[in-house]
Amino acid sequence: MVEEAAKTLGQASLRDVSLQDLNDQKSRLDEVAYQRARHVVSEIERTDQAAAALLSNDLALFGELMKQSHQSLRDDFKVSCAEVDELVELANDSPGVYGSRMTGGGFGGCTVTLVQADAVDGLEAKIKESYSGKATFYRCTAVGGVQSFQL
Repeated sequence: MVEEAAKTLGQASLRDVSLQDLNDQKSRLDEVAYQRARHVVSEIERTDQAAAALLSNDLALFGELMKQSHQSLRDDFKVSCAEVDELVELANDSPGVYGSRMTGGGFGGCTVTLVQADAVDGLEAKIKESYSGKATFYRCTAVGGVQSFQL
């Protein structure tokens, strides 16, 4: 569907479409195609902003972008579900949480949450107490990431 939207807009990829361009040409797409394309275009913009936020160590902005990403996945791409939305909402309403969103293939199962180290225990306790299902937790710590080495 997103490939068809790009083609309708005269582009090889939605990577070449700005949100303004998409909104200006909304009438050329049916509502579902427009929503899916809006998710892709806005997610590309969020990804660029997220990279800049990480480079400047702006975790508050990065967390806000995570929240926006989840909203877009839920509302425009329609790949979330009630259980994941509940987990994301519980996390986002917790002290020390920068942001939370679904991750993986969609339609249930997994979220990723950026949380201050000293707030992790409290977040886990809150979710165990308040979540309507049973949650499993995997604690991860960010590391330096991929690097290039010349041999």
